[in-house]
Amino acid sequence: MLIVFGGLPGVGKTALARTLAAQLGAVYLRMGAIEQTLGSSAGLAGEVGPADYPVAYPLAESNLRLGQVVVADCVNLLALTRDAWRQAAERTGSRIVEIEVICSDRAEHRRRVETRSTDVAGLKLPSWEDVMRRDYEPWDRPRIPIDTAARTAAEALTELLSRIDG
Repeated sequence: MLIVFGGLPGVGKTALARTLAAQLGAVYLRMGAIEQTLGSSAGLAGEVGPADYPVAYPLAESNLRLGQVVVADCVNLLALTRDAWRQAAERTGSRIVEIEVICSDRAEHRRRVETRSTDVAGLKLPSWEDVMRRDYEPWDRPRIPIDTAARTAAEALTELLSRIDG
């Protein structure tokens, strides 16, 4: 199974994806770590744009072919990247679960963006203005929406697990 998270920075994707991957014993692909590694590599220094996604798709496929559950933790702003994840699942005969994480409380979302830190060395986190300028294409297919605004990560995870199994 391929479980793909999407949503703006600061909504709680990483907390959910990391915890879910640990609970399921899944392979965890964190796009921020891939992006930072590419950006700090010789010849690629600086902004890498969407280059992290084409690196992640074959990693996901390789692990899916081994029978592993894969959790992809990414912003996944565009229909193009969502389609590519779906194609990776199809090529391996794997089930895909797409999850859109939101924080419906704008003030809480902003607080999270402005106060968060990262455990990926050198990763520059976006400002609130950067997050608001993102071109986030609406989802045009079924997914599991999870709102993290008024609940703990544990509560959101419990709901998510029940919806993945259901």
